[in-house]
Amino acid sequence: MRMKRIVFEISGMHCTNCARTIEKSVGRVKGVKSTSVNFAADSAQVEFDEAETGVDELKKAVRDAGYEAEEVSMGGEHAGHDMNAMEMRNQFVISLILSLPVVALSMFLMDVPGRGLIMFLLSTPVQFWIGWRFYKGSWAALKNGVANMDLLIAIGTTTAYIYSVATLFFMQGDMFFETSALLITFVLLGKYLEALSKGRASDAIKKLMGMRPKMAVLIRKGKEVEVAVEDVKRGDVVIVYPGERMPVDGVVLSGYTAVDESMLTGESIPVEKKKGDKVIGGTVNKNGSITFKATAVGSDSVLAHIVKFVQDAQMTKAPIQRFADQVSAYFVPAVVAASILTFLGWYFLLNATFAFSLMAAVAVVVIACPCALGLATPTAVMVGVGMGAEKGMLIRGGEALEKAHRLTAVVFDKTSTLTVGKPEVTDIMPAKGATEKQVLLYSAIAEKRSEHPLGEAILANAKGRKVAVPDASSFSAVPGHGVVAKHKGKEIVLGNRKMMARKRIRFDENGMKRLEMEGKTVMALAVGGRFIGLIAVADVLKDGSAEAVARLKRMGKRVIMITGDNELTANAIARKAGISEVIAEVLPEGKAAEVKKLQKKGEIVAMVGDGVNDAPALAQADVGIAMGSGTDVAMETGEIILMKDDLNDVAAAIRLSQATMDKIRQNMFWALFYNSLGIPVAAGALYPSFGLLLKPELAGLAMALSSVSVVTNSLLLRRLK
Repeated sequence: MRMKRIVFEISGMHCTNCARTIEKSVGRVKGVKSTSVNFAADSAQVEFDEAETGVDELKKAVRDAGYEAEEVSMGGEHAGHDMNAMEMRNQFVISLILSLPVVALSMFLMDVPGRGLIMFLLSTPVQFWIGWRFYKGSWAALKNGVANMDLLIAIGTTTAYIYSVATLFFMQGDMFFETSALLITFVLLGKYLEALSKGRASDAIKKLMGMRPKMAVLIRKGKEVEVAVEDVKRGDVVIVYPGERMPVDGVVLSGYTAVDESMLTGESIPVEKKKGDKVIGGTVNKNGSITFKATAVGSDSVLAHIVKFVQDAQMTKAPIQRFADQVSAYFVPAVVAASILTFLGWYFLLNATFAFSLMAAVAVVVIACPCALGLATPTAVMVGVGMGAEKGMLIRGGEALEKAHRLTAVVFDKTSTLTVGKPEVTDIMPAKGATEKQVLLYSAIAEKRSEHPLGEAILANAKGRKVAVPDASSFSAVPGHGVVAKHKGKEIVLGNRKMMARKRIRFDENGMKRLEMEGKTVMALAVGGRFIGLIAVADVLKDGSAEAVARLKRMGKRVIMITGDNELTANAIARKAGISEVIAEVLPEGKAAEVKKLQKKGEIVAMVGDGVNDAPALAQADVGIAMGSGTDVAMETGEIILMKDDLNDVAAAIRLSQATMDKIRQNMFWALFYNSLGIPVAAGALYPSFGLLLKPELAGLAMALSSVSVVTNSLLLRRLK
């Protein structure tokens, strides 16, 4: 199997049932594993086996469903909303120009000769040329066993149009050409406004894509050459002047500057860059010229990965969307049935005229709006995910957004999450007969091949004291315990209590406890089976750690710290952070098990971490939150990635989740309330008591504006600070 995932830009969708039609059609293609169509984003994401099918077959399946598809490169930009809005605007203007004279003849110019024929000639192109999209969409949906909004519009307008033609040529009665023409006009107006609003909902993608410059200046054979950014290759030497954006990712070769990375992290303070530092494409060079070597271009760049992440996130469906999908599946047939009952009730039971009964039935068909319900969730998710990206929080879609607001417990890893992750040696306590230099030397020999932050701190201290550190002849790390090395035939053991117990080595327990109570991580050192001293390392809390913990507590969240440190050290650090619950002495593989224990007690758990050791726990948690400065493994596992490396964003992400879910609920309430109220009013429920009957064209306008109101409400999320 050669699985591939691609994104298509879809044109021609009018409601969520259109999306269901496409999903059904594409899902039947052999080799397709999954299809997700997002009506709000005008996009489809398809995962398929390249050995069994290809892009052309998938496009054909979309065309067979009555729509058009164009492939979009991963992380690439598409202009779907803009093009759709322009098309809707043009069709609306033409429809309006043709419809206004029909309205004038119908309501004001009653004595114009040939009035009925003129209305017929003007409304016919509106019905069958401008309105052809509704017939085409209806037929495509019915072929795939789905009833969509197009079907409701087609039924309503065709009924009014055919009745009007019949009264014009074959029988006496009222004509309703203005009803069919205005219905289509108002629906197109609503679709135009909806396309504009949906375009604003996807502004985050446009902003990210707009950050990549079009051109780059390379140094070739000692000369500056300007090329298109697409032509930059890995290994090219790029020069960037003050005020310009970095065209691609790279490593600084020469120069010194400060770079505005706010587009990436949300942090407004420029970051200093010098030789050897990494620069990211799209960031702004503030005040110095630099040259750098291109290391990642095109779809491999950090910016392209972020754009792809946001695109994928906006394509995912929140679990709450299933409710809307289920309602939409039965909505259109139910509305058609309600329309028929309305006609039968007025005509046969209440003895209304045929024309009155027919117009009430048409009003019921056109006022019903499955679109508003279908847009309720995806538009809010699009805005929420986009806002998160703008603020340096990458959220992996609707499911993560939905779960985050229900969290009851937040578990923080200690090292590099709550703390800076750059510990320093604070104490060296030699045993009787040993010296500080011996303890440092043997500790450095043992840790020379280690990648652990504690080992790096010991080696940095040895380097600072100009201690020459030879290589060990052998080395092995014992996770959660320490390290074992050999030098000149002697075994060097450096580790915690567990390691000393494992090797049956007696050590200075009181000295270790005293240092641990100060919040330091203490390691005992033994050479040739003899204890020769203690070495202590301390890590400091990150700025804002205590504030972030306090914010979470004010939100009613249970905050827990998990660490491999012993209880004394762990409790000392936790106290500084304001955390009262600590799970200490946890081996790396045990973190996921501890998260699972909390879940079994009914907690909905977020795990916040940054390292490879945290990845299983991030995956086990209900919501894994990875720090952006962490490893790729942790970032791949996390459902929320904090690019700013600021723990206050944990609370901010939860708050954004809550605000997004509030908008989704408001949207769903409005959509359900609108349909629950609108359908009875359109059916004439107010006519017996108040003499009020909703004209079909006004019912169509109300239907169109209901979708716009839902999208507009989602856009109000942008007010969240």
